[in-house]
Amino acid sequence: MKTNKWTSIALAAAVSVGAYSCKSDNSTPNPSTGGNFVLAVTPIASTGVADYLLTTDNLESGTVSILGNGIEQDGTYRYYVTHNNKFFSMLYGQGNPGAVTTYDIVNGKLNKLSNFQSETVQAFAPVNDDILMLKIPRAITNPLANFYQVNTNSLTITKEGTINVQDILKNGESAFFTWIKQVGNKVYAPFMSVKACCDAAFDTAFPNNAWIAVFSYPDMTFEKVIQDDRTSFIGRYFVDGLSVDEKGDVYAFSSSIAAEKGAFTSSKPSAITRIASGTTEFDDYYFDIEAVSNGKNITNWIYVGGGKFVVQVTTKDEKGAYAAGKHLGIVDVYNKTFKDVTGLPEISNIKAITTNNYSAKNGVAYIGIATTDAVSYVYKVDAAAATATQGLRVEGGSITAVTKVE
Repeated sequence: MKTNKWTSIALAAAVSVGAYSCKSDNSTPNPSTGGNFVLAVTPIASTGVADYLLTTDNLESGTVSILGNGIEQDGTYRYYVTHNNKFFSMLYGQGNPGAVTTYDIVNGKLNKLSNFQSETVQAFAPVNDDILMLKIPRAITNPLANFYQVNTNSLTITKEGTINVQDILKNGESAFFTWIKQVGNKVYAPFMSVKACCDAAFDTAFPNNAWIAVFSYPDMTFEKVIQDDRTSFIGRYFVDGLSVDEKGDVYAFSSSIAAEKGAFTSSKPSAITRIASGTTEFDDYYFDIEAVSNGKNITNWIYVGGGKFVVQVTTKDEKGAYAAGKHLGIVDVYNKTFKDVTGLPEISNIKAITTNNYSAKNGVAYIGIATTDAVSYVYKVDAAAATATQGLRVEGGSITAVTKVE
């Protein structure tokens, strides 16, 4: 899970507010830090190191360092989300309960509000004033997923319950949710259909289908399945494959990575489909990404407004069930175009690209790139120009998240 840290956050079900505290460095802070942007940075070390959280007011220039700065997180595996002017840092407990630390921003610095114990979850997202979380079973012998609703005002669980993941399709397999998304007053949960989930295997007898489970909120009553046979499943493990544009239309990407015994079995390309605003069915929109990108497939995306996405992609040779793309592209879903982004470091010099990134939906995204030279940078990606410009330099570690607390 370490390589997926920036993709998600195990906010999970709090059962009590505990006396779990983060350690902070008492050294004099770097005067260049301080602001509403929050960076998570993993120090340079071989294994078992904890993230530091830094704040800054500028992502486009300057230098910050974790040396003598930031707030050190307890625990190795941490995941992050922002909602309702708060920043949540969650410990992934490797199946065991973890801890959730909540901050707001005061005078440009993170201010700790609370800590509480939690269950480890595999999907989570803001819904209304809550963070909705799903703890999804990893064995076919367990049909029940647990959901938890954490109110971001009271920082307490206000509702919890179960979902029978084998009653959703009734095809002999389990629905394993890849992510969740609020769409209007509903919760959309795209999922894989899996025979079992153990030792990181998600085998399926249904590699050429996409599904989204629809739930009411806040009661989480299962209403229907939206399905399509033009793509494989939507999103990826711990990756959000849905996005809602300014019109209320829902776009969905598929990486086409359904597999059986380690071999890809889907005959469908990586593609994008759509659910029009106010409807609960896929329409006839279809955008074959591989056809316009020389065979690349999407591994993650961030919406920047105006129908444009900054996408992470892999080539045919790099494609993998858990491979995070080190190439960036611009996808325009309105005009069905793809452009490679220029201005990035050479692929051989890229250690990792963060998948938890920031955009004000003004045509620009800020993407963290860790290099093999043990230095990280925030790159400003301009979707209209399909260019990346090197910005803030981060010393001492690898960026794993770029976020903003309003």
